[in-house]
Amino acid sequence: MRQTVEFDSQGTPCEAWFYPAPDDAGIELASPAGRPVVVMAHGLGGTKDSGLEPFAQRLAAAGLPVFAFDYRGFGGSSGTPRQCVSMSGQIADYRAAMTAAAALPGIDPNRLVLWGVSLSGGHVLSAGAGRSDVAAIVSITPMVNGFAAARMALRHHTASSIARSSTAGMASSFSKRIGKPPVMMPVVGRPGEVAALSMDGYYEDYLAIAGPTWRNEIDASLGSQLGAYRADRSAAQIDCPTLVQIADFDRGAPPRAAAKAAFKARAEVRHYPCDHFGVYSGQDFFEPVVRHQTAFLLRHLARSTASATSR
Repeated sequence: MRQTVEFDSQGTPCEAWFYPAPDDAGIELASPAGRPVVVMAHGLGGTKDSGLEPFAQRLAAAGLPVFAFDYRGFGGSSGTPRQCVSMSGQIADYRAAMTAAAALPGIDPNRLVLWGVSLSGGHVLSAGAGRSDVAAIVSITPMVNGFAAARMALRHHTASSIARSSTAGMASSFSKRIGKPPVMMPVVGRPGEVAALSMDGYYEDYLAIAGPTWRNEIDASLGSQLGAYRADRSAAQIDCPTLVQIADFDRGAPPRAAAKAAFKARAEVRHYPCDHFGVYSGQDFFEPVVRHQTAFLLRHLARSTASATSR
């Protein structure tokens, strides 16, 4: 049964859902130190109740406990201002969640699995780089290069909507500099609307997975951070089995940039003929995506268990 857990990230209380694995599932994953744990977080503006639970439930049923959390300022976590993305802050939250998950009873602290989708698909590369306690990484439809994403956005948004989004972003940055609240814009909108994501079909796709704590608003100055975001630079420092799952027709996270990062990380790569939201429950490719994740993790973590036991 799902449990609610609170943990601290740089002085901010954050909330997670912990999904224990059944005792009789994934016996081959257990070691004297405990089981590995999957640390899971959402993408841009996402909350743990918005499409993550079907993944968590399937992984837990296979014998992999899951620790799914909300970033500061989002969902069930504390932190102000609300709905504001800080790339460095979210990566710090990820690392704090790793520490909290590793301390849970029955968990092997040296076999953490980092799981991310979209923007958090990039975060897991940064959070996992150079870590000896990370046993595997799963990165789904990852956003790893902000400059590449900006170029892609030019192809899929109208010039007027980009200009209005940029104006809102500059207004938000100025407002925060003078001590006022940020200017907000929708996370997702319909084509032509001012929003972080406004490609055709994305509004309906995002709302289809949205949970009760999700809010369709985000700090409009996000673009200034995204432009400098380069999670792909951490890929070469990954020293554990990594699975990168790429949506070949992704209009939100450039698939070519994801493939380049996967190559640097010496990752196993799976391709799916779908767009960004085609990997979620209820969509055509959820089943193959979650099956490939489960098989990948069981294969590599069972090996790590055997190695640990033989030492």
